[in-house]
Amino acid sequence: MIIKSADSESGHWYAADGSPAYKIIGKNGKERNTTVRDARELGLKPSVTTILGIIGKPGLNTWLQQQVLLAALTLPRIAGETEENWLERVMSDSKSTGRDAMDRGTQMHGVLERFYRGEQDDYPVYVDQVDASIRIHFGHDQTWEAERSFAYEGFGGKVDLIAENIVIDFKSKDKLDKVVPYHEQLMQLAAYRVGLGKPTARCANVFFTAEGDVKLIEHSEDDLASAWDCFQYLLAFYKRKNNI
Repeated sequence: MIIKSADSESGHWYAADGSPAYKIIGKNGKERNTTVRDARELGLKPSVTTILGIIGKPGLNTWLQQQVLLAALTLPRIAGETEENWLERVMSDSKSTGRDAMDRGTQMHGVLERFYRGEQDDYPVYVDQVDASIRIHFGHDQTWEAERSFAYEGFGGKVDLIAENIVIDFKSKDKLDKVVPYHEQLMQLAAYRVGLGKPTARCANVFFTAEGDVKLIEHSEDDLASAWDCFQYLLAFYKRKNNI
């Protein structure tokens, strides 16, 4: 089988050299998503986000529930429509909203990636605001690298933005008035810095909106050390559960 790369981390697997292995060519000659079975056979490493996916996400679950309720309120039951068909229509609409939100987030991340790679000149307003917040907080003399992928002992990943001793993860939001980092976001950054060989790197989440609102939160060393301990337990559980 031939490992192929993709433009997002949706496949959640990495080869030993750190290159993404999101897709493979199956025995029928067609491209498909990489599976756990493929990972065992090829010695691939699960991404940090895949490992974190085994824990509950209260914030995300609440948001998904809200989308179902909003869909139910805006899609009245049609005369003669069965309850089963109506519920199916409501669920389909709410899932579409979730996919649209994910697509917007992916697109916004992609714009920031291109900015830090110097690949285009015309950017939305949030790009300048994000960059200004980062440079004000960490200084103007940093050399930034976007989308660095890696493989470490048992896991891999792709990091939004790094400097010599700084690791940053972007999070796009609709609004920032109630934004606080979830513990899984600390675990993500803690795993990233270890996986990159930067175990003492400063780590921050940069939350931003399409309108240009930005909130940068740098995490303390104590919180990151605790998060790394927790991630190691999750990694051990994931590997045991999936026999990899």
